[in-house]
Amino acid sequence: MLIAVFAVLLVFPPAASAAGESTAIAKDLASAGEQTALARKPPELLAESAILMDRRTGTILYEKNASQRMYPASITKIVTAIVALESANVEDVVTVSKEARGEEGTRVYLEEGEQMKLWQLLLGMMVNSGNDAATAIAEHVDGSKEKFAEHMNAWIREKANAYDSQFRNPSGLPDPEHYTTAEDMAKITQYAMSNEKFRELVGTKKVIWNGQTWQTVLVNHNKLLGTYDGATGVKNGYTTLAGSTLVASAERNGMELIGVILKAPSSNQMYADMRSILDYGFAAFEPKLLFDENETYEMDGAPAVAYTADEAIWTVVPKGEKPKVMVDATGVVHVMTSQGVSNAGRFRLWKTTDKVSALSASNGRTASAETAPAEHASGESEAVVKTIAGACIVLALGGVVVYGLRRRNRITPSG
Repeated sequence: MLIAVFAVLLVFPPAASAAGESTAIAKDLASAGEQTALARKPPELLAESAILMDRRTGTILYEKNASQRMYPASITKIVTAIVALESANVEDVVTVSKEARGEEGTRVYLEEGEQMKLWQLLLGMMVNSGNDAATAIAEHVDGSKEKFAEHMNAWIREKANAYDSQFRNPSGLPDPEHYTTAEDMAKITQYAMSNEKFRELVGTKKVIWNGQTWQTVLVNHNKLLGTYDGATGVKNGYTTLAGSTLVASAERNGMELIGVILKAPSSNQMYADMRSILDYGFAAFEPKLLFDENETYEMDGAPAVAYTADEAIWTVVPKGEKPKVMVDATGVVHVMTSQGVSNAGRFRLWKTTDKVSALSASNGRTASAETAPAEHASGESEAVVKTIAGACIVLALGGVVVYGLRRRNRITPSG
């Protein structure tokens, strides 16, 4: 073993004793939390279920009944769109079936036998919420709506780690066995928004529609596009049982947020709730770059071991707070703020003597590690890595206590 698995490190300003440091940290965090709560109080929503997530890190910034199963209505089409984009070519020509032609609900008035490129059908589905387009897409990808629904359910588990949802059709039409949660929809959207074609699709405000029997200009049903500062997508929906539902994303100052609202009592209240949680997220939180890509660190207590960030490691913290960063002996980076402790990512561990790679670095639930303006917390953090209270548990288990982690030049280990 390179280091005992239970060794835990904490970044904080040096102080006289471990016990004193722990007490001071607790007091500082409590004080910071009280000030943040007074200045940026989480909103009170009328929707039955909601969540707010930072897209880059997957950090949950707000939630209300986020794991409660709800009917999704047309936000189902988010899943249909990303599954289709990953399964077929947008230039494919799709032939509309009799079943697609006869779909009920919102339509783009496709005709049986009509041929249209997949991309145009995706626009008809996501911009105008066409149920007929959704069925035509599903049948093109998997032959039937039923087979496509099986594909959707396998996909959300494999790609988005969404295990508390079940889809029975591609459009979101009512079915007692067709359900999701706010948390699952946030995870699914987080993944989908890493796909550039999906981002283009859900960010489209208007599109010229030249169907066989219907020619018009489609205007995106998502009213946040063009009216909310930084809005980037995604999809709204409505049925009597589902109420008003909305998944929305917006980006400001290098931070993109994903909000989900389920079963709002009205369309107006749905948008009001979404604006409230997005406003709260941008007002109360900010991104922090903890470790740059390819930065390498050595531990003072174990000079033969180095930690390398194979990709940038980010976190999101309450504005004005300096996060306390813990790194355990497996390389997992934990972040402590007044909001609690979260997992920010992982270093790769390797021996400097024999260059044996032990673990692969990853950024937690991150879809990408794009650059954004944020304070760098390694070189400029005014912090030293030391062990936290609880090291006694580590020692009792035979662990190794590491007393420091110092930054090296950017070195990418070979082998």
